[in-house]
Amino acid sequence: MEQLSEMIKVQSGAIVSRTLLKAVNGSTTLFAFDAGQELSEHTTPNEALLIVIEGETLVSIRSVEHHLRMGDVITLPANQPHAVKAEKQFKMLLVMMEPEEDAS
Repeated sequence: MEQLSEMIKVQSGAIVSRTLLKAVNGSTTLFAFDAGQELSEHTTPNEALLIVIEGETLVSIRSVEHHLRMGDVITLPANQPHAVKAEKQFKMLLVMMEPEEDAS
């Protein structure tokens, strides 16, 4: 058994990722960001759940900023622009899932 925060290490000047689970309909990935590192604004066809497991970050969704700390959770909607910036070193767990088919 391992602690999530111990499964990945922050590297100076970098963003590090480690895929924990990959399936046909999604994935679960750990990320470690050094302070000042960021994922620039982008979109993805997948729904995502971002869970901060250590440190602090600034998440922007449709240009609305959310300051998150350890233990905070936020949903990243599919096909909506979002970005992640490490205000301080931080680690997150990202759970991505394909959205449900529209039945209409």
